[in-house]
Amino acid sequence: MNEILKQLQHALLESARNILPILIIIIGFQLLVFQTVPDNFISIAIGFAIVVIGVAFFLVGLEVGVFPLGNSLSNEFLQKRSVVLFVLFGFAIGFSASIAEPAIIAVALQAEEITQGAIDAFTLRLIIASSVGAITAFGILRALFGWSVSKIIITGYIIVLVITAFTPKEIIGLAYDSGGVATNVATVPLIVAIGIGIASSIRGRSVLRDGFGFVALAAITPMISIQLYGIFALGDDLSMLGVGYEKPIEEAYTLADFAPMAILAGIFDTFLNILPILATIFIFQFLVLRKRLPNLPRVVIGFVFLVIGLYGFILGIKLGLFPIGESIAGSLVDMNSVFFILLFAFLVGFGTTMAEPALVAVIKQADKYSELSLNVTLIRILVAVGVGFGILLGTYKIVHGMDIWLLITLLYAFVVVLVFFAPKEMHAFAFDLGGVTTSEITVPLVTAFGIYLATNIEGRNILMDGFGLIAFASVFPMITVLGYSIIAQKMTKRRLRTPSKS
Repeated sequence: MNEILKQLQHALLESARNILPILIIIIGFQLLVFQTVPDNFISIAIGFAIVVIGVAFFLVGLEVGVFPLGNSLSNEFLQKRSVVLFVLFGFAIGFSASIAEPAIIAVALQAEEITQGAIDAFTLRLIIASSVGAITAFGILRALFGWSVSKIIITGYIIVLVITAFTPKEIIGLAYDSGGVATNVATVPLIVAIGIGIASSIRGRSVLRDGFGFVALAAITPMISIQLYGIFALGDDLSMLGVGYEKPIEEAYTLADFAPMAILAGIFDTFLNILPILATIFIFQFLVLRKRLPNLPRVVIGFVFLVIGLYGFILGIKLGLFPIGESIAGSLVDMNSVFFILLFAFLVGFGTTMAEPALVAVIKQADKYSELSLNVTLIRILVAVGVGFGILLGTYKIVHGMDIWLLITLLYAFVVVLVFFAPKEMHAFAFDLGGVTTSEITVPLVTAFGIYLATNIEGRNILMDGFGLIAFASVFPMITVLGYSIIAQKMTKRRLRTPSKS
């Protein structure tokens, strides 16, 4: 227990450093641009403090409970030598993690609300969860048999782009955003742990090259399935969906909303979100593998920390991040300054990504098991810059009413080109980073920001223009990380060719 408490102490310091960029951005805009102080300043400050604590518990929960459990389950299935059972487990864990994913639920409910029920929220969740389950099962087969993840992912993106050409424009942004939210806080840690567990257990496999790729695959299939749903199930005329939509006025969160009973209810709701994952793990561990969980006390402590951390994190962003974010977005629209809107879009993408707990955890896992020495801080900055530019471009698209299909096609085509020049060891890792960035901080804030802009700019269709920011936030990190790996490889080769002076 002392070791876990030391990890928590270290995580608290790290979490405080991670949240600092967001604080600087928000304080800078409030004092320098708007020259005002929010009325609910104290509750917002407390909200940020709760975010710091929540992220710390979340990270320790991953390290203590989720990652070791994923590795252990992978090893058990490999020893049992039953591909069928392993694949069934992959589908079950992918489906169960996605069906209860908070970000997926939030986006699905927004789509149902905007289309006034024409798009059913639960149907969207079922489509996304089934897609993630199916591709997780396929990903296990890929990892076991050593199939090239780069070729599979490139083929997947080509299929996505071809289908996009036939998809109604109103559904494209939602489809691409669904791919982004499918790889989120409940899904990413487990499927990354499974991939690493397989690659580290099979002789001759590279963890960086063969263990990653699950997250990227899990992002592709919902894009395909939601677009097919739009083509075949929603009919031909979607142009009126979202027209006349007015965002309902939501009551602001205050400290009074978080009484002891409300906190207990919130913790229980958070536990329900991960309950399908726990049920899947226990069913396969005890009924299929028929073995006790190794290090059960640590696993239990890890999941308790995970629930507390996730609840604290969500509570903190509702109390602090959402009110200040909405206030800034409203002030930016009132200023009618495209420059400041785009500046905020970039900075909020950069800041939220630097504070993203799942991103930190995945990069550290890659560095821990990789044969290469990865600069964790540099990769985080590259990913954050990528997300910043992605949200900036997506915001520019909303402001000027640009065609999402053309932009997305060009960006993913550029990613495919970069793959041919980047080191093979970095392909799957770079693709996964594109999915990891869209998690609990980024998705709610960015989605709300896009819908707010599309609602308040004349001539915009909320469904067609309001969604899509998550898609841009996902593709740009792939570009920045692959681009960095190409430059680093060339610099290394140049140093090796240059004779050293004696």
